[in-house]
Amino acid sequence: MLKFIVLADIHIVKKDELSHGLDTLDRLNKAVSFVNQNHGDADFIIFAGDLADRGEAEAYERFKVAIKQLAPPVYITLGNHDHRPTFLEVFGAHLADETGNVNYIIDTKDHRVIVLDSSDPSERGAGVLEPSQIAWLHSKLQDARELPVIIVLHHNITKLHVQTDFIILKDNKKFAEAVLSHPNVRQVVSGHVHMTTSGTYMGVPFSTFAGAHYSIEPTLQLLSGPVPNPVARREGPGQLAVVLSDDESTVVHMENFLDRHLVMAQDLFRWKST
Repeated sequence: MLKFIVLADIHIVKKDELSHGLDTLDRLNKAVSFVNQNHGDADFIIFAGDLADRGEAEAYERFKVAIKQLAPPVYITLGNHDHRPTFLEVFGAHLADETGNVNYIIDTKDHRVIVLDSSDPSERGAGVLEPSQIAWLHSKLQDARELPVIIVLHHNITKLHVQTDFIILKDNKKFAEAVLSHPNVRQVVSGHVHMTTSGTYMGVPFSTFAGAHYSIEPTLQLLSGPVPNPVARREGPGQLAVVLSDDESTVVHMENFLDRHLVMAQDLFRWKST
């Protein structure tokens, strides 16, 4: 049985700062303790992006110290809040592959896990897989045609019919076409949306989980009439995904390491000019 953890949307800030009123380092430390206590037997843990709130070196240094306490081995990739050059300065340039992105292949227990870097801060929240990454994905899928495959990336791969659908993975159709070239891609796991969903896109199975930051109330777009506004955010749950996979099935459990669900004040989410 393959078992691994996915955690995303950490949003670490500088010392003595908060992110939308939340102490994100404290939340990360609670997640680390939860994993060690309940899932110390996991084969590895993947941090699927938005490690830092504003891509600052100090935030990455604080993140780096916190995750050293984890029992399972750690893999890391990036999200839209991250800054790849700064991340690589802190964690090492060797983490970038031949495409220049933080992509990984993890082959273990008769599975292939593919981790993709969809970070592009210039897109104001949307995700990007460069043509070189799509080609890389194709090749890594072809290399593992006899193995079940699970893919992890930061961005959700399709619209969820919510108000944040403009920040999904761009060129998602090209991504899905690549995924469908393999006969046994079991699941695509993402963070980014701060909510729990599951479904399919073009026949590709996916799931998202709420992550370690605030959670977004799933305010659905209406088929007709005005879109409700503003979207409610809650302090929790702080949530991670537990992936269990064998030769017959792949299951994704969403587990809460924090259960505080209070609605947060809208003033915490006002856009600032600086």
